[in-house]
Amino acid sequence: MSSPIGNRLRELRKAQGKSLTVISGLAGISPSYLSRLESGDRALDRRSLVVALANALEVAPSEITGAAPAITMGGLEEDHSLNQVRLALLAVSMGDPRGEVLPGEALMVRAADILTKQRECDYALVGTLLPQLIRDLHATLDARRDEREVLRLLVTTHVQGTQAWLSDIGASMDLAWQAVSLAQRAAERLDEPLYGAVSAFGTSFGLIGAGGFDMAARTLAAAAPGTATSADMQVSGMLSLTSSLVSAAQKDNTQRVAALDHAADLAVHVGEGNNALWFGFGPSNVGVWRMSVALEAGEHADAIKIAETVDPTALPTPTRRSAYYREYGRALARFPKRRDEAVMMLRRAEKISPARIHRHPFMRSILAELVAKGTKQDAVGRELRGMAYRSGLRV
Repeated sequence: MSSPIGNRLRELRKAQGKSLTVISGLAGISPSYLSRLESGDRALDRRSLVVALANALEVAPSEITGAAPAITMGGLEEDHSLNQVRLALLAVSMGDPRGEVLPGEALMVRAADILTKQRECDYALVGTLLPQLIRDLHATLDARRDEREVLRLLVTTHVQGTQAWLSDIGASMDLAWQAVSLAQRAAERLDEPLYGAVSAFGTSFGLIGAGGFDMAARTLAAAAPGTATSADMQVSGMLSLTSSLVSAAQKDNTQRVAALDHAADLAVHVGEGNNALWFGFGPSNVGVWRMSVALEAGEHADAIKIAETVDPTALPTPTRRSAYYREYGRALARFPKRRDEAVMMLRRAEKISPARIHRHPFMRSILAELVAKGTKQDAVGRELRGMAYRSGLRV
């Protein structure tokens, strides 16, 4: 079985007429490791390594990870809404949203419904409702009705709704960046530290996806929501978690640990069950982020140990529970004797949120690796081959 990411790596390298030795040397890995990445025998599931290979090949990281197929095997219902979201973003960027001017309170109810459905992983319904909300929010802003309330809704909706939805369904990174830019403009116009921090969170994730770790770190450092209120602490905690992920990608262990410890301290003060600005920040969520950060640092055994301390039932939303099982499976996949467990964890994540398995380049790469290692003719093997097929991989 071949890996889509591995195939792209090989195609890019051969198109440039460069050897395994040259590219691996520039990327800081061994030729044998690069060969295993290209063949699909090893998953490419770390942001820092994607960026290192992109720099070695002199291409954008997205040229390696690419976008998932528009329609995976069996399709995803949310795909049918993608073009309407794209057209809504284009209309807004042209200054012609063609939406209704509505009271801020009515828009708030609709935004809350969409953001709730996003966290419930109901991406089909989010895709159906999102285009008109985008148009109506911007039309109402242009009419200067309930202006500050609408600006707050725009920041939250574009980061926690539009950008999150586009990322989860595997849409183009550039399309998600349009949503980030709209949130940034609204935050600058609003000029409130808390919403500036929400915008910084979305901006930093857009930069991380493009390999702009230094810019992401500066964006996060410049945001200052403070800790005066519970909402301030929750958003500050999310910025610290994101900073720790960036530090892991930059191989800055000192900053990585400090940022995680700061987030954990804030989480203790906040407690479980909070959801300010739709972040779901709390001790359990910090545990899931610790797993992700450990994986980015290549510390798979540590990620497993962390997973064993997290109670997934305490996680506030299906989105976070899906992330827990996904990251747990990703960690277990690195250990040959635990690959059956890895498959079952990934299957749990898929049941909660199919798109987060089928459309995420890291998950598709891991599925390709697991299949390449050989699948048994048993229930676990059938689950693995089924997931690979539904992800659009040739099995």
